[in-house]
Amino acid sequence: MTPPDQTPPSVQSRTSLSVNVNKVALLRNTRHLGIPDVVRAARLCLEAGAHGITVHPRPDERHIRGDDVYEIAAMMKDWPDREFNIEGNPFQNLMHFVHDLTARGLPLHQCTFVPDSEDQFTSDHGWSFPEDTDRLRPLIEQAHDRGVRVSLFMDPVPGAMAGAKLAGADRVEFYTETYARAFSGPEKTQALGHFTRAALAAAALNLGINAGHDLNRDNLTEFLAAVPGVREVSIGHALIADALELGYSATVKDYLRCIDEASSLARPR
Repeated sequence: MTPPDQTPPSVQSRTSLSVNVNKVALLRNTRHLGIPDVVRAARLCLEAGAHGITVHPRPDERHIRGDDVYEIAAMMKDWPDREFNIEGNPFQNLMHFVHDLTARGLPLHQCTFVPDSEDQFTSDHGWSFPEDTDRLRPLIEQAHDRGVRVSLFMDPVPGAMAGAKLAGADRVEFYTETYARAFSGPEKTQALGHFTRAALAAAALNLGINAGHDLNRDNLTEFLAAVPGVREVSIGHALIADALELGYSATVKDYLRCIDEASSLARPR
């Protein structure tokens, strides 16, 4: 059974902020002292108003480790109004966590399928359709059977949204690095246009829209003002970098400010 996507896009008034804590784990892993504490970082972000926590445990455990996933999930039980999202390649280790967390009765609200290789430096492209449809569909069904929403990491290609829908996805997460790279140059408007058109195509198919990768305090507001219906942004690298200077609480609150400012700038449709 497909889990309900709790709030229709037309009703949700504010884009949710999910904080990716991978880079906290990356710093911790350079020593054997357990600091900085990944669970404490996640808790401080939630206390500051973040709507959720995201992790991307890769098979080599270069940052988030298996133990982190379970400890954060256990902590999330204290925050029933927030969401826990796990990213990863479903053909590597992601489905293990989906099955095991739900079997243990631990919170898991969304899993984001990302087509990265085991040794990939960072996620840098989305799924391809129709090539990936048949192999993704049974894994999406497995997640649905566990009551977990599925988002597919996607490039902003309007024609690909039908493939994501056919595979059974509930949402798509737009890979936003192309926008971030273009933000300070003359190609920004063109880049935003790609995302706007892809968002409209996704919404027409009743796909929820998430976004993430290299969004930051400089470019987030303009992105959300231009791209309709974004329900969640997942932000890690820039947010954790900002937190090194500002602290978790002030950083999260400033990202929430960026989100709120977008609503006053949103272009009429």
